Amino acid sequence: MSDARTPAQIEADIISRREQLAVVLDEIGVRVHPKTIIGDAKAKAAQTVDRTAGRAFVAVNRSVSEVKARFVAEDGSPRLERVIPAALLVVGVVGLLTVSKRRRA
Repeated sequence: MSDARTPAQIEADIISRREQLAVVLDEIGVRVHPKTIIGDAKAKAAQTVDRTAGRAFVAVNRSVSEVKARFVAEDGSPRLERVIPAALLVVGVVGLLTVSKRRRA
C-alpha cells in the first residue's frame, strides 16, 4: 500500500499538527502556571467557606425559629405563660451574679 499524499498535503498536515500542538502546549502552560494553581485553590477554598457558612446560617436560622415559636404565638402575640417564667429566670440569674460580684469586691 503506497501513500497517495502529495508533498504539499504532507506539509499541510505537519503545519496543522504543529498548530494543534501549540494550542495544547499553551493550554498546559496555563493550567500549570502558579497563578492558575493558586487561583483554583482560592476558588475551592472560597466555595468550601461559602458552603460551610450557608450550612451554619441554615442551622442558626432554624434554631432561632424554634426558639421564637416557643415564645411567640402564630398570630405574633407573646406567649406569656412562657415569656414570664423565662424573664423571671433571667432576672434571678442577673441578680445572683450582681450579688456574687459585690461580695467578692
